[in-house]
Amino acid sequence: MKKSSVIFLLMLPLVVFSQDISKERIVNIVSTLASDEMKGRKFGTQENDRAAEYIASEFKKNSLDYCFGDSYLVPFEYKGKKGYNVCAIKKGKSQQSLAYSAHFDHIGTNNKEGDNIYNGADDDASGVATVIGLADYFKDKKTDFSMVFMAFNAEEIGLVGSKALSENQNLNPVFNNIKAIFNFEMLATESQFGKNAVFMTGDEFSDFDELINASAVNGLKVYPDPYVGKQLFYRSDNVNFVKKKIIAHSISTVDMNKAMHYHAVNDDINIVDADNLTNIINNFAKTIEKLNTKNFQPKYNDKVKYDF
Repeated sequence: MKKSSVIFLLMLPLVVFSQDISKERIVNIVSTLASDEMKGRKFGTQENDRAAEYIASEFKKNSLDYCFGDSYLVPFEYKGKKGYNVCAIKKGKSQQSLAYSAHFDHIGTNNKEGDNIYNGADDDASGVATVIGLADYFKDKKTDFSMVFMAFNAEEIGLVGSKALSENQNLNPVFNNIKAIFNFEMLATESQFGKNAVFMTGDEFSDFDELINASAVNGLKVYPDPYVGKQLFYRSDNVNFVKKKIIAHSISTVDMNKAMHYHAVNDDINIVDADNLTNIINNFAKTIEKLNTKNFQPKYNDKVKYDF
């Protein structure tokens, strides 16, 4: 056997492995957004702007296109303060697209002695790491669906950023082609269903979860929302796109019966189950890779409310 052939064969496992997003990469993204230097990424602060710019720089590394204009940063104003959402596109074979989103803002700091920074590692740096991780995974792949990557601002003060983005008329050509939005919200800890498992809000309103589970790889499982009484479907960023009649659900692992870190200063990198988070991201990527315009056309049923 020729030496070159031996080298090629030895490299094959590395080529296959390289398709996976590494744990180190995911930890780096979460650590950057949830660092003390980001001071909790509160809307209207310099640190919040820095977080938006960081996400835009990661989109640029993945050679994504702008959603419109000449920047990934989409400005908006709220109560006299200016902020940015972040939006990017990767073109596929079809104009129909799937969108992946998460919010990057958090609640800032408090005035107490000691640790006074709400780092927001789980809420929602973990979701942003998922969005960037998917952009990494699909960088050099040609998919059937086009892909939209969105990072929302000002979620913590009332879903303000996603509302501004959804109402931006310049983005109508983008939104008109979106067939479904995967909104990732708090994925840093193991769910009550175990590892490699998530739940989806509003599962009773569409067949989105059934279609994902039909294509899921490596044991990934999307479970029904165990907190139906909390109306989470109508309380996260996905809702501003539900109003536009776009299939949009939030996906999470947070165990709300145990999540003592929610809006607490201990929501930092130490709370993150990096192995599980990385595994979920890679398995979602590989599942999404199997989706196309023929086998994935989720629909709402008549239970969903668009006007509320």
